[in-house]
Amino acid sequence: MPARPSYDPAGHDGALRTALQDLRTGRWMAMRTLLTDTSGWSQWTRRTQVLAAAAAGTDVVRAWLAEEPHSVPAAVMHARVRVERALRARRERHRRTHELWIEAWDAAQSVAEAAPRDPVPWVCLLALAQLDPEQRWEEHRAPPPEPGLPPGPWGLLTEAGRRDPHNREAHHRMLQFLYAIGSPDRLAEAVRYAQWAAASAPPASALHVLPLYVRVERYRRGSGHDAALDLHWVAEDASREARRALHSWFERAPRAEHTLPDLNHLAHALWGALLFPDAARVFDAIGPYFTPPPWMYRTPDRARAVEVFLQARDRCHAAAGGA
Repeated sequence: MPARPSYDPAGHDGALRTALQDLRTGRWMAMRTLLTDTSGWSQWTRRTQVLAAAAAGTDVVRAWLAEEPHSVPAAVMHARVRVERALRARRERHRRTHELWIEAWDAAQSVAEAAPRDPVPWVCLLALAQLDPEQRWEEHRAPPPEPGLPPGPWGLLTEAGRRDPHNREAHHRMLQFLYAIGSPDRLAEAVRYAQWAAASAPPASALHVLPLYVRVERYRRGSGHDAALDLHWVAEDASREARRALHSWFERAPRAEHTLPDLNHLAHALWGALLFPDAARVFDAIGPYFTPPPWMYRTPDRARAVEVFLQARDRCHAAAGGA
C-alpha cells in the first residue's frame, strides 16, 4: 500500500524544499541560488509564492536585500513578503492592516518598474485587491472583458497575462478577489469567471482545474460536510468539469508542471464524481504528499483531512484493481 502522505508546500520540487529548509534556519543563499536557477515564469511564480509564505514571519529577505540591494530577485521576494504580511494582517484583523497594505502596494509597484517583464509584481497587486472589497480603488473596478463578468481588477490581470499568458496564480488571485467583494451574487460570479478562464485557456493549462476550486468553495459555503451535499459531486456538470480538467490539463501538461494543490483538487473531484479509476491515476501522481484543502472540507474535524484523503485514495485504488 502507498505510504501515509504528508503536507509539504514544496511538493515534488526538491530544490525548493532545500531552499525552504535553509530559509527556516535564517539563511538566504539557497533561496538566491534557487531563484537564479529558476527557468520559466510558471516555476518562478510558484517558487516565489511558496518561499514568501515561509519567509513572511522572518527577516531573511530583508537581510538578503540589505546585502544585495540591487538584486532584482531579492526585490521580488521583498514585495512577495510584504504582500503575504498584509494578507495575514487582514485575516487576523490586525490594526496595522491598512499600513501594511500600502507598504506592500508600494513594494509591488517598485519591483514592477525594476523587473518590467516579470508577472509576479502584477500578481502581487492582484492579491492585494482583495483588501479592497468595497472596490474603492479605481483599478479594482475596471469593466470586464465580456458581459456576465463583474467589474474588478481586470487591468492588473491583463498586465500579468501580457508577461505570462494564463498565469495560474493570477487567476486564483482574481478568484480570491471575487470571494471577498460584497456582491450577494459573488459565488455565481466566481463560477462564471472560472468557466470563462478555463474556456479561454489552451490545452495543458492549469486553468482547466479552476472550476473545481469554485465547486469546492460552493460546497464549503453550502454547509460543507453535510452528507446530503455529496450529490453535489455526482451531478452531471461536476463530472463534466472533472473530466475536462483530467483530459485538458492532467493528461497534457508535463508532469513537472503538475502543482500539488491542483492534483489534490482533481483527485478529490474525480473521487466525488465516482470516477475511481481516473482518480487513482491522479492519486499516483500525488505520491507521498497531499494538501489539506479540499479534503478538510469533507469532515467536521479538519485535522482529519488526511484520513479523508486516505479513504478516498484506497477506494479509488481498489476500484482500479490496485489493491
